[in-house]
Amino acid sequence: MLPMQLTVAFSLLVLATCKVHKPAPTNSWRDMLFGSKWLTPAPRWRESKSVLPIFALVPIGPGSCSAPSGEQGNCIPSKDCVLRNGIPAGPCGGGYGVCCIFLQTCGGVIRENSTYFVNPNHPDVYDGTGSCQVTVQKLHPDICQLRLDLDMFSIAPPEAANHLCNQDQLLISGGSPTPTICGSSTGDHMYIDAGLGQSNPIVLSVITSASFPRLWRIRVTQIHCGSISRADQGCLQYYTAISGRVRSFNYNTVGGRQLSNQDYSICIRNERNFCGIQYNACPDLENNRSRSFTLTGNSNNPVPTMVGGGGSQVSTISGCVSDWLLIGCIRSADRIPPLPGCEDRVCGGTFSAEAGMLAKTVQSSVRPFRLYFHTDGVEAPNDIDNRGFCLDYVQQPCTNGF
Repeated sequence: MLPMQLTVAFSLLVLATCKVHKPAPTNSWRDMLFGSKWLTPAPRWRESKSVLPIFALVPIGPGSCSAPSGEQGNCIPSKDCVLRNGIPAGPCGGGYGVCCIFLQTCGGVIRENSTYFVNPNHPDVYDGTGSCQVTVQKLHPDICQLRLDLDMFSIAPPEAANHLCNQDQLLISGGSPTPTICGSSTGDHMYIDAGLGQSNPIVLSVITSASFPRLWRIRVTQIHCGSISRADQGCLQYYTAISGRVRSFNYNTVGGRQLSNQDYSICIRNERNFCGIQYNACPDLENNRSRSFTLTGNSNNPVPTMVGGGGSQVSTISGCVSDWLLIGCIRSADRIPPLPGCEDRVCGGTFSAEAGMLAKTVQSSVRPFRLYFHTDGVEAPNDIDNRGFCLDYVQQPCTNGF
């Protein structure tokens, strides 16, 4: 009888175990002896549900966000935005945070990344005079650069004779040398080397005099030394696309004036598998004759391309000795075979690598891809109404003969 009782008891135990755990039908001897306890325990969904939303639905860390009005902000908890004197501009992070916008104007100190330096009364225009400045404090000693995005920038233009910024100026002190600019440069940007350590603040100043309806909104982004967003050393402007557009400050084909006393580099990041670059003058849709490249001469009349530095001669007719754009070893792209020589400096009123009145596509294989822009402090009487330059660029694959 004892063996029979053990058999019945064991059978009842197996049935009870099956009723509780409901394992899938199987012929495994482990299932017959131990039920499903030898398997990995099933997840306890009831407990997991109480924890999951905290991690899955609140992505409001240090990420960026866009406000409905167009500004870039930081997605942070609402109470943090108020404590840090930010402006809540709508929800972000699935509704668990707010897009916090930081603004500073005259006399302010920038202590948050992506803070905007704005004119008094912004977004209305400002007609006051004096000095409006903000101080940028580094967020961390490992900050190497600032990027200034001129989202809105319209102050008084340079005077008409020599294109000097006598009435209004944007000045940047405490970082790498930068040119003084004025006029309209909405959409342009600058990179400022911030030096080492945390004790050297950078000051942004807008100096104004006389009456003018001014408007500016400059976004200040701090860049870590190891960031992939960091520009190459010595680059005031830095572009990171295979194709794009570069232009001088205050460029406009209708009323813009090329600024005097400019000395800076424009850099284009060399993308992988691209060994050369081509440049074209931008289309000019406002004038019967293109003014998208007018550096020297009287641009109210047709002005040919001039190339080279002029050698020992000082006449502007023989070369580019006063205002010029330097691009390493440029040649005409349509020359087959190419000319044995190349040029570096180009000026005049027509964009080409060859002297003449015909605008052409130029190409260069000198890397890194850089342009250097220089203007002196004199325009009149030989240089009249020059607009500056606007060039479209396209990087060329290594298989295209480079």
